[in-house]
Amino acid sequence: MDERIVAPFGAWKSPLTADVILSSALSLDQIQVDGDTIYWTEGRPSEGGRTVLVRRTPDGQIEDLTPTPFNVRTRVHEYGGGAFLAADGNVYCSNFADQRIYRVSQSGDPQPLTPDLPGGVLRYADATLDAARNRLILVREDHREPGEVKNTLVALALDGDNADGGTVLVEGNDFYATPRLSLDGSRLLWLTWNHPNMPWDGIALWLADIAADGSLTNARQIVGGDSESIFQPTWSPDGELYFISDRTGWWNLYRWRNGQAEALAPMEAEFGVPQWRFGMETYGFSDASHIICTWQHSGRIHLGSLDLTSGALTPIETPYTAVAAPHVSAHQTVFIGMSPAEPPQIVRMDMASGKREVPRRSSTLAIDESWISVPQEVEFPTENGLTAYGYFYPPRNPDYVAPAGELPPLRVMSHGGPTAQVMGVFNPSILYWTSRGFAVLDVNYGGSTGYGRAYRDRLKGQWGVVDLDDCVNGARYLARQGLVDGNRLTITGGSAGGYTTLCAVTFRDAFRAGSSYFGVSDLEALARDTHKFESRYLDQMIGPYPERRDLYQQRSPIHHLEQMHTPAIFFQGLEDPVVPPNQAETMVEVLRSKGVPVAYLAFPGESHGFRQAQNIKRSLEAELYFYGRILGFTPADEIESVQIDNLPG
Repeated sequence: MDERIVAPFGAWKSPLTADVILSSALSLDQIQVDGDTIYWTEGRPSEGGRTVLVRRTPDGQIEDLTPTPFNVRTRVHEYGGGAFLAADGNVYCSNFADQRIYRVSQSGDPQPLTPDLPGGVLRYADATLDAARNRLILVREDHREPGEVKNTLVALALDGDNADGGTVLVEGNDFYATPRLSLDGSRLLWLTWNHPNMPWDGIALWLADIAADGSLTNARQIVGGDSESIFQPTWSPDGELYFISDRTGWWNLYRWRNGQAEALAPMEAEFGVPQWRFGMETYGFSDASHIICTWQHSGRIHLGSLDLTSGALTPIETPYTAVAAPHVSAHQTVFIGMSPAEPPQIVRMDMASGKREVPRRSSTLAIDESWISVPQEVEFPTENGLTAYGYFYPPRNPDYVAPAGELPPLRVMSHGGPTAQVMGVFNPSILYWTSRGFAVLDVNYGGSTGYGRAYRDRLKGQWGVVDLDDCVNGARYLARQGLVDGNRLTITGGSAGGYTTLCAVTFRDAFRAGSSYFGVSDLEALARDTHKFESRYLDQMIGPYPERRDLYQQRSPIHHLEQMHTPAIFFQGLEDPVVPPNQAETMVEVLRSKGVPVAYLAFPGESHGFRQAQNIKRSLEAELYFYGRILGFTPADEIESVQIDNLPG
């Protein structure tokens, strides 16, 4: 006999409250291995979003390496990454508050290596150690002069005067990344790209010799260009150069030998990822003849070993459906493992025995499998006879059942980027919804990564069109399959996903409600006001500005509010440098004047993406409250009310 409680979808009681989810939530990132010591960073919402550098010693002890309030983050490109380097027993890292580089010792306070300048006008990332010359080589972003900021490669003396913020080694390009020194210290390689390209559009790999005085000589471009994306150039233990290129339409591995690029294990799979941040890696060397690597294919990110002699790529069996950020040495591989049933975790694998241990999990939540909605990868038809992809999460709660004949509301998720992707792995924020009776569709719309360059390029010139079509068509596909209620479709997204959300509730009538997290409403304002890294991104996604101002206005929800009659809730950080608050506030005011139900929650101290636990909790609960009022159900949770303008009753 089924003794479950009968209640409408959306009104189910769940133990997975926002407080429970956030009480033990960590963001694990930036793994590095130095000898037998493992380092990683933890973003801690419970500490106001502070990023902490953590170390696991060879004897298994785990300890914080950076004291409160030190925050291991860099603002280079605003998205950061590559914020620390562990090498030869020392650690060097960036502090978010002042953007200075510090040497962190095992005891005592971090010691600064760069000058104390107001406003963090010198920012650093992606360091490599030049031990022979007692210096770091790293990317510097210089905000000291008016106009566009200047990016260079610089050298910082480890025991000397860095009053000028470092010695410039390379300049002249718009962007730099991945400086890597050969093992004998004689050569340096690095990546460059220039406006309007993003690193996944076109990028160049450079190689130079290092002179006796430490300067670079004989700099030459090896591979790459305006239409080839290069990722993670690396030196092998025997001094050869390896890299990933998408020259065939797929990010595959290559070796540079005798002036030629040799393909390794060519296949229609993605060994690379979009370089939104510094320090991203997908492979490493266990010895001169073997690479441990990850690749994405058929909705999974696999781990495997590539024999460089035979060319055989052998999968390494793990319980994970996605493996990220592998860091490899002769006897171990450390990576982030993910699956639908378990939270992301730091995994250390012994390469001889295959034995795994987990030094850290992103969450200590122990969730019974009866509460876990296992994602189903779906393919659905979209415009122009094409196919798009996503992950469908059906409602799941062992204590409740809906009234006979009722179908669940759907929460469509449009990811940020937009050049990014989602994976069907453990996500407590999604379980928050599915355990309350919502179905969720996480969409990898055209333009997403993981499906090859042709799929990624679908969005070129079509942002606000292809992504919108795919989100709408995915929702309608599920409704046609009888899996969700086609009259109770909602859509949500952050940043670029927020833009797709605002397009959906402005230009289409498929959705009953939308929630925008720091979403773009005015493309012109974004093109004029955003930071350097993305300042020409829209040239690719929309068209050159101001030459194609007509397209910017045509696709900006802020210019078409006469078409908008769908209720919406806005969430905005007041210190957001990527999407300034006026993007949301202007739209909210117009919607208020039009009489459309609208709510606005602004969060002081938050930037682009919320990091503070109380704000993540408030936004999650407020979105549920808003949908309850719009769709006509009462959440079982006790939620602080939200002011919704223009909502009768």
